Amino acid sequence: MKTLTSPARQAGARSGVRPGRTASVLAAGALAALAWSFGAPAALGQQKPPQASTADLMRPLYANSMDIAEGKSVAQHFCADCHGSAGISTIAGVPDLAGQRAAYLYSEMRAYLSGARGDDTMNGAITYLSADAMSNVAAYYGSLPPPPPAAAPKTGEVGAEAAGKAAAATCGGCHGATGITATAGVPSLVGQEPKYLVTALGEYKAGTRKNDTMKMMAAPLDGVTASNIALHYALQKPAKASTPSPGNSAAGQTASAPCAACHGAQGISGNPATPSLAGQDAKYLTDALQAYKDGTRENTTMKALADGLDEATMKNLAAYYAGLQPQQPNVRKPLSTAEWVERCDRCHGPGGNSSDPLMPALSSQRAAYLEKVLNAFRAGKRNSPVMSAMMDGMTENDVRNLAEYYASQKARAVVYVPVPPAK
Repeated sequence: MKTLTSPARQAGARSGVRPGRTASVLAAGALAALAWSFGAPAALGQQKPPQASTADLMRPLYANSMDIAEGKSVAQHFCADCHGSAGISTIAGVPDLAGQRAAYLYSEMRAYLSGARGDDTMNGAITYLSADAMSNVAAYYGSLPPPPPAAAPKTGEVGAEAAGKAAAATCGGCHGATGITATAGVPSLVGQEPKYLVTALGEYKAGTRKNDTMKMMAAPLDGVTASNIALHYALQKPAKASTPSPGNSAAGQTASAPCAACHGAQGISGNPATPSLAGQDAKYLTDALQAYKDGTRENTTMKALADGLDEATMKNLAAYYAGLQPQQPNVRKPLSTAEWVERCDRCHGPGGNSSDPLMPALSSQRAAYLEKVLNAFRAGKRNSPVMSAMMDGMTENDVRNLAEYYASQKARAVVYVPVPPAK
């Protein structure tokens, strides 16, 4: 049970509602970005409201049965097509609203109305709702029984590191068990930033980088699996390839000056999208330069550089870089789902059952929607300094595991009771 402080009580008085009422809010939902169908009567229209104070956002908690009935009428007319007649959606990517924190829903509607949340469908629909209508709709959804939790995943959690190691098992036959090649002409995979390896796998899959074996290996990989494989190799201790290095490394060092701008003075790239060359197999490097020169491997910059190289210079460059010590990229070991949950629960409550009326509950929300929202924060499509800081280092695999966890948590009721200020 949570008690509302006097600012919220005062907000109720300013809005014309009776502050003595008790508002019952059942927990559920998550990061609820509403997505209503367009079409509200102009009679409900109003201009965009000024920025609301925290106390003003508590208005839905003072709603009485008449307010909730009016909110139901509005919601059934405008919201049910997307969010369901009882606030439980059947449309992929659309959140359940039943049992969500009413004050949070109201604050999100105001955010759409002010333009702070970019969604054309929502912005268009919210324009037609008055502050009273939004408050009543929020109170209605907050009063509904939350959706039941989803079934827990049948398999136990598989972390990104373990998943990457398992997926990389087939790679070891050519690239070495830990990504250090023992076969001339086959590249080592250690010492590379994950972003570069993911890009390379994507190019093999798409056929823009030519290699029949790699195209076949990359074809079944989705984005999460490719990321997990790249993470696995980034976490391995790097060492030089134990393959022959024909060529003059001293001459190669002299010839490497143009390469340093992109690949680093010691063959350690400072750009996650550009490969490091230190410790790489010499024959692979020679073959790659020849492929750029003859156009079988496409890259405008590399072709311009390789066009002026003869075979001897290519071998010298390869010998120089093969003799350098590779370094492990600055990649953190991923957190377990339990560790991510501990972070999320600090704000969203144990098991995603928030006790803060302005903080969305996550429990019982649809996993697909949670994935959508978390990935939007990861990509910067939704902005929140707090969320950005908390999600630093989160992978697609982490997103999937977190979404499944919170979707399987039972939503719990929370009752907010306004109390008079202390005398």
